Amino acid sequence: MSGLMVDRELCIGCGRCVKACASAGIELVGERPNRFARPTDSCVFCGSCVDACPVDAISIEKDERADAAELASYAGIWVFAQVDDEGRVLPVAFELLGRARELAAERGCRVSAVLGEGAEAPSANEELLIAAGADEVLVCRDERLAHRDAEVFARWICDLARPRKPEAILYGATAFGRELAPGVAVRLQTGLTADCTVLAMDPETGLLQQTRPAFGGNLMATIVCPAHRPQMATVRPGVFAAPEFDSTRMGTVSEVSLDDSVVPRVRVLGYETADAGASIADAERLLVVGRGIGSKKNLPLMRELADALGAKLGCTRPLVESGWLEYPHQVGQTGVSVAPKLLVSLGVSGAIQHLAGIGGAQTVIAVNDDPDAPIFGAAHYKVVGDCIEVAEALLETLHS
Repeated sequence: MSGLMVDRELCIGCGRCVKACASAGIELVGERPNRFARPTDSCVFCGSCVDACPVDAISIEKDERADAAELASYAGIWVFAQVDDEGRVLPVAFELLGRARELAAERGCRVSAVLGEGAEAPSANEELLIAAGADEVLVCRDERLAHRDAEVFARWICDLARPRKPEAILYGATAFGRELAPGVAVRLQTGLTADCTVLAMDPETGLLQQTRPAFGGNLMATIVCPAHRPQMATVRPGVFAAPEFDSTRMGTVSEVSLDDSVVPRVRVLGYETADAGASIADAERLLVVGRGIGSKKNLPLMRELADALGAKLGCTRPLVESGWLEYPHQVGQTGVSVAPKLLVSLGVSGAIQHLAGIGGAQTVIAVNDDPDAPIFGAAHYKVVGDCIEVAEALLETLHS
């Protein structure tokens, strides 16, 4: 077991550990000369108290790590294929299969799609998953999987993963995926990286490198899970481009079951559909505007240009905070991740939070009057100039 350990024979009760702890994870008990430190339930194992102790009385005892042979026994990449209310696989599952196929090629392993459906679900999903890159589809049709019950799905996935030992499991960072993945991670005693924007394989160690924005998006952190398996990550929809479907691909479909002992603790009485329009995440063409457009009065011009391009309108976070556009238009780390075929960026500087949300765009055209704007680093075509003048000229050309 892991935990914070205090050697009472060495501890002198000086209190330096308490002052160093920012989370009230250690306290002093007793009176001098018998005063000593002890951990509390608030300890987050940061190690500050260990560094502060002048007599080395405090240590952190960590779980034993799996040996190399045990880690080497894990192989293959799994993708959780979530379905919608109509039983169709969500696009993010296909996006993840495309990236998993590329990672598996580097590792020389197989890609499996994990599909849980209701008993009356159609069978076309398996063919689509294979066409998108899966070598195998592990499918379970059970009425207990007809509803998005994270506990039931977690029990099912863990029962599959323990004997089959996948080295990595990827989930879409949907509302359900964000609820499901932590439940699986806790049960399998492994790590989980949320909202990744980049997934790569380390050629030397074979570890899955999971990159995501950190510290409020001010830097990108690459996280690995060297001592536990499976390695797990969630990825927001739109981060990766969906692959081309290949109907000639061959794959296997394996029927698996859900243990009879799994009983849902939640009974679904019904659903109420939210009134929501189409998301910009589904757009094939997208016009994204930033503070460089000058003022809110220029938005009608931008809407007209978007219509002429057959594109949807997106924006950066400052425009939403200023009340120019609503939150569903926001592109970036705290908004929507997008992967359009064409993205036209007008007056966007390109903060790291924004760039994290457009990594899946196939073609990026950026217009900015600052030749050193970070957005140009992500653009395929770059125009240094006034974005309003460029927009007007482009609109005139499209109407001619």
